[in-house]
Amino acid sequence: MKIVVTGAAGLIGWHASVQLHAQICAARFQGQPDPLEFIALSHNDFQTPNSLQSALKGADAVLHFAGINRATDEEIETGNPDIANKLVDACKTVGCTPHVVYANSTHSASDTPYGRSKRIAGEILAAFAPRFTDLVLPHVFGECARPFYNNVTATLIQQTIGGEAPTLNPDGRVELLHAGDAAHAAISAVINETVGQITPDAMPIKVPDLFAKIQGFHANYLQNIFPDLSKPFDLALFNTYRAATYPDGWPRNLKLNTDVRGTLFEAAKGGGGGQTFVSTTAPGVTRGNHFHLNKVERFLVLAGNAIIRIRKALSDQVWEYRVSGDQPAPVDMPTLHTHSIENVGNTPLLTLFWTHDIFDPTNPDTFADKVLQ
Repeated sequence: MKIVVTGAAGLIGWHASVQLHAQICAARFQGQPDPLEFIALSHNDFQTPNSLQSALKGADAVLHFAGINRATDEEIETGNPDIANKLVDACKTVGCTPHVVYANSTHSASDTPYGRSKRIAGEILAAFAPRFTDLVLPHVFGECARPFYNNVTATLIQQTIGGEAPTLNPDGRVELLHAGDAAHAAISAVINETVGQITPDAMPIKVPDLFAKIQGFHANYLQNIFPDLSKPFDLALFNTYRAATYPDGWPRNLKLNTDVRGTLFEAAKGGGGGQTFVSTTAPGVTRGNHFHLNKVERFLVLAGNAIIRIRKALSDQVWEYRVSGDQPAPVDMPTLHTHSIENVGNTPLLTLFWTHDIFDPTNPDTFADKVLQ
């Protein structure tokens, strides 16, 4: 199956691309053929007809996340229908009739430039596609969302980390859906051949309550305390907050309690349970090289010297953190980022790994993907 993802550099498009990439990684790890092919398109591809047509040739499905939501009223009014028309024209040119999943908005029912723009774009796509799924989305949040760009959650997270005190509407409310859930709904519509309108369940929350929850995460996390992560919404929001602390917020030195008997420190607190692993790694050996979609994971070197590397999935930039058992300092792994730890010393490396949940071999949430390509 060939799936084309438009707007792949955007929030939902990137989450969808990583989920599709995860399916490929899982199959390759098992020595199986790739279960699908996916092509990621950016906004620029819509300015190059040949590029757009080449990507769409033979496509079985299009996850259409590309769109305009920040511009002048006139640009917004015409922008989304124009993108939809370009997509339809390219499909017709190459003789492609894919299942189209359209990332619509709850605002499409409103009589505003953005609402009309989203509604008309959906009508254009529905008139063309023999299989059409209208995925109506509320406010979407998630890892690597852009703050101060039409995303209240990312903005509040950035303001919390920066120590700002924003002025909030005490009656302001949002309906929140994690980008991973929106991406999963889109992919599932293709796999299950679901057509018609889909409206995923969202979490209603007052904006001041959302800000208070994020502030609570931040205050406790600075004290090395993980929140209760048993609720899916809290786990998704915490992972979204954590992603904004990279790369400059790590590693974090722990408080060492030392006396004549030796040294004691707290490795991890809270989280509602979880699981602890301890490993030894020979000099020159690398562990990891995988990513998680939901799992909260901590690396803490107890003895030896290591380099921890983290790379945002489907990107090239690698962050490196040198850590040593002489000064224990954890580095937590952000979700949707592949990571590894290499023993760069001359002695065995002793590392403690902590995760917020107990490992389930039937649903490991672990996808092999080398950090260094």
